[in-house]
Amino acid sequence: MGWATGIAVYILVWWVSLFTVLPFGANRSVDPLPGTVESAPDNPRLLLKFAITTGIATVLWLIIYTLVKSDLLSFRDMARHLAGPES
Repeated sequence: MGWATGIAVYILVWWVSLFTVLPFGANRSVDPLPGTVESAPDNPRLLLKFAITTGIATVLWLIIYTLVKSDLLSFRDMARHLAGPES
């Protein structure tokens, strides 16, 4: 995995992790301010959620990187297998 691919995979994993973490602890406001959507969370704690997302994404990226670099999972072998027998 090259550095550009590694960065792209990390960004994708980070975004998926963010959308997984965002709903945790989101409580609606009992008395919303005028002009505020009723479903808006009272205290979204975004910095904490960004930190948790970064930790989760880093661990998942390291697992993906290890699988790609090791011989446990070979994408080239899978591609050859899916292509069928060589003529």
